Amino acid sequence: MLSTKYNPGEVENKWYSYWLEKGFFHSEPNPNKEPYCIVIPPPNVTGVLHMGHMLNNTIQDILIRKARMEGKEACWVPGTDHASIATEAKVVAMLRERGIKKSDITREEFLKYAWEWRGKYGGIILEQLKKLGASCDWDRTKFTMDPDYYDAVIDVFIDLYKKGNIYRGMRMVNWDPVGKTALSDDEVIRKDVPSKLYYINYAVEGSKEFLTIATVRPETIMADTAICINPADQRYAHLKGKKAVIPLINRAIPIIEDEYVAMDFGTGCLKVTPAHDTNDYELGQKHNLEIIDILNEDGTLNEKAQILVGEDRFIARKKIVKLLDEKNQLQKVEDYTSSVGFSERTDAVIEPRLSLQWFLKMKELTKPALAHVMNDDIQLIPSKFKNTYSHWMENVRDWCISRQLWWGHRIPAWYDDQGSYVVARTEEEAIAQFRTQNPSFKNQKLRQDPDVMDTWFSSWLWPIAVFDCSVFKSPGNKGNADLNYYYPTNDLVTAPEILFFWVARMIIAGYEYRGEMPFKNVYLTGIVRDSLGRKMSKSLGNSPDPLELINNFGADAVRAGMLFSSPAGNDLPYDEKMIEQGRNFANKIWNAFRLVKGWTPDSNVTMPEENRLAMKWFRSKMNQSLSELKDDFTKFRISAALHTTHKLIWYDFCSYYLEMIKPDFGKPIDKVTYETTVEFFEILLKALHPFMPFITEELWHDLKDREEDCVIVALWPTPQPFDASILKEGQFAFDIITEIRNTRKVKGISPKEPLRLLVRSTDETPSITFSPVIKKLSNLSEISLTENKISNAASFVIRTTEFFIPIEGKIDAAKEREAILKDLEYHRGFMATVDKKLSNDKFVKSAPAQVIELERKKKADAEMKIRALEESLLRL
Repeated sequence: MLSTKYNPGEVENKWYSYWLEKGFFHSEPNPNKEPYCIVIPPPNVTGVLHMGHMLNNTIQDILIRKARMEGKEACWVPGTDHASIATEAKVVAMLRERGIKKSDITREEFLKYAWEWRGKYGGIILEQLKKLGASCDWDRTKFTMDPDYYDAVIDVFIDLYKKGNIYRGMRMVNWDPVGKTALSDDEVIRKDVPSKLYYINYAVEGSKEFLTIATVRPETIMADTAICINPADQRYAHLKGKKAVIPLINRAIPIIEDEYVAMDFGTGCLKVTPAHDTNDYELGQKHNLEIIDILNEDGTLNEKAQILVGEDRFIARKKIVKLLDEKNQLQKVEDYTSSVGFSERTDAVIEPRLSLQWFLKMKELTKPALAHVMNDDIQLIPSKFKNTYSHWMENVRDWCISRQLWWGHRIPAWYDDQGSYVVARTEEEAIAQFRTQNPSFKNQKLRQDPDVMDTWFSSWLWPIAVFDCSVFKSPGNKGNADLNYYYPTNDLVTAPEILFFWVARMIIAGYEYRGEMPFKNVYLTGIVRDSLGRKMSKSLGNSPDPLELINNFGADAVRAGMLFSSPAGNDLPYDEKMIEQGRNFANKIWNAFRLVKGWTPDSNVTMPEENRLAMKWFRSKMNQSLSELKDDFTKFRISAALHTTHKLIWYDFCSYYLEMIKPDFGKPIDKVTYETTVEFFEILLKALHPFMPFITEELWHDLKDREEDCVIVALWPTPQPFDASILKEGQFAFDIITEIRNTRKVKGISPKEPLRLLVRSTDETPSITFSPVIKKLSNLSEISLTENKISNAASFVIRTTEFFIPIEGKIDAAKEREAILKDLEYHRGFMATVDKKLSNDKFVKSAPAQVIELERKKKADAEMKIRALEESLLRL
């Protein structure tokens, strides 16, 4: 017997296991079918499911399930990213708990621990996605450190190096003192933070004069190598060629001139610290200044600082300010707002640092990727992101691709004992290259570059490498059957914050290695935020546990709840009530099914007229909604698509259609109506399946006896022509039913008490095709025409037609008078507002004709309702 309440816990594991067993998620190239492919944005192996994943993967699953039902060869490729920085941090923490320091073990030993950690925790998030119902082709699961993927990344590095696109150089990089690695510009988050501007006095050598420097970083004064003034600044013209003395350490530095200095900022004097500021480095190069790096990799001061050696940079700042104050060399301190860079991974304040790194030239590589997005070959959805995309691509800098880590794809550069290097896959190949360059090259053990590549340098190959990693090995390689069938993929669903980290780079790689786009559409989801507008995160403790939500409400409820308010590109304000709404929807469908299955079909029962009308109306309504659904999907309005389906099921099917055809309690239903209703239910389950896969599969099998005929592979419903006139007539009937029910409610008349409905007969009175439906759903004893107004009756007007419900002896006259006066006040106020608009010449002259016509119609309707109410008042 069917449970009175939907229990997702009993359903979800059963059907997910069944789908896996039957291989419904698996895909192989099929020349007789159109491919439809999505590659998952690979979550970090360190990750666990959060609300952003829930939204993103729900949308992907909806698209892939719909494509599968459309008869396409649907392939959703899952996988994980090795996440160099995040994973290395996790492994270091694990070792610390075991009493092991990274510095005390070899690289090989560390990597063994890293693989151990990955084996234990790396697949957790993919298992969690299964709870959501993700119908990925798990046989194709890829990891960015799989052996063949690893080789592909090395091949790409070597290829780009040979093309002259990768180079090694000393550059000012973004240094993360916590992660102890360089970061690309895209991995730095700029924030405006409250700070202090310190005014420090530097003595002019050989005089009693001093210069005052304004700086936000007093801890770096020991690294100063010049003071710079603007040559046009007459205040300091007499100091040209002289020297200033750095406070506390008393080292003399030259006073130089350069137009770069802003005369109106601070005091017009700039301390030049080439090792710790990007602009100062450029200035130092121009004037051939010494570079003094006073910071260690971890952000502590080194011996070159001379004072406070070993202190953290921020502690040193406080102590230096105190020392300067004690020596009367601190003139004043002002509040100031600084733009500070933070590590996207560790949230550490970024330190500009000179470092020998590997870079990828981006200027030429980005051109096809920019052009094909701006001309809409690749569509960003919503399109508002095109502006930010073009701004980034047009102002792109060379990509720092080296990271000072052990976990990741090691840079294939090999050094001899003289420090010369070659780029090769193996040490043997490297030795051969050295010998080609120098036939007298002596046998020796080469040293491989210790750095690994930026994680994004591997994941930018994702849409290609998940199908074929060997394609990068040699120029002209056409790729295997999988790659040539599934690539380019169709749609990518991802978050706007990695539009540049990942999406743009995949497009670059696609054109570089396949000569075509990696995907056609990029659907950018919004950010899930809490009630205060904050991004949900583990650190803030404002994110619910998605698995707990699934346990409490069911996966279908969570999927639907998340989508009810998540239009593309717009943030989703999370509220658990949305999930409750999803659960209520599941229960509504379940109860509708129980109602239908509780009926007994009987071929001897004659079909009532209201059933014939109901079936004709609902078929048209359903096809109209399916047409809207098709349009929603075409325009990637996934949230709107769910709303369209929800309205069709909840209101049109449950609230109206089932009520229209429902037989009296305990009585059978005619067989044609029953079988047609089952047919409708099947179509609704198919339309709903991509959104709520579990309950639809369960009911699909309960609706009829089926074996392997599953809704997951049922044919997607296509809209058929619909009759707009019957929809209009149906809506007219529903408006009448609503008014009758409101009348009962306002006047306290029981729904069980039959009423009469009289329709004022005029030349414009429409025929009421749905009279049998109105009688049934409103509990009317009769519907008849009248040429006169009816005394002692409640009245209402719909589309200029006046209706009366005789209520003599059924109501309290005083209360009725009060209610009519209240309605009159409202409608008179409404008409005054419309009159004000229509008497405004500016409005009448500037508004479109259809708007004016609509306002005039509103006025006519209001006048008619006011007259009807005034007459009701007189009759009362």
